[in-house]
Parts: sequence; C-alpha cells; structure tokens
Amino acid sequence: MAKSEIRSPLPGVFYRRPSPEEKNYKEVGDDVKAGDVVGLVEVMKTYTEVKSDADGKLTAFLAEDEDAIMPGQVIAELES
Repeated sequence: MAKSEIRSPLPGVFYRRPSPEEKNYKEVGDDVKAGDVVGLVEVMKTYTEVKSDADGKLTAFLAEDEDAIMPGQVIAELES
C-alpha cells in the first residue's frame, strides 16, 4: 500500500477541530478524500484549512492538537 503525507502549508499552531466545543475533523482510521479538511493552522488569528491532497485511510497524526508547527512539517499520514 502507498503512503501519503499531509503537510502544513505555513507556520503556526495546528488545531484538529474547528472550535473547542466541536469534535475533530478526522480521527485515525477515518477514510479521507482529496480536499477533505483534517485540521487548521492559526497564524495571528487567521485560520487556514489543512486539506488532504490524496484519498486514503488516515493512519497517524504526527502533530498533536495545539502544537506549534513549521511549513512543510508532516501533520498526518495516509495509506491508500
């Protein structure tokens, strides 16, 4: 099976859910389609969606909720 990585488009703080009261966008084991949102990156109160570029099953998050991340950092892995 092929593996794909979802990378951060920019530096900031990674969030797995749209707000503290809502559930995570995706969980390990979920099916993901290209274009699905898996999280948000916040920079100076501006939120950017992190979307998958590929279809597959989410096998791992390599960034935890509220982690500081860098551009290009792998946030999650998919298996197709």
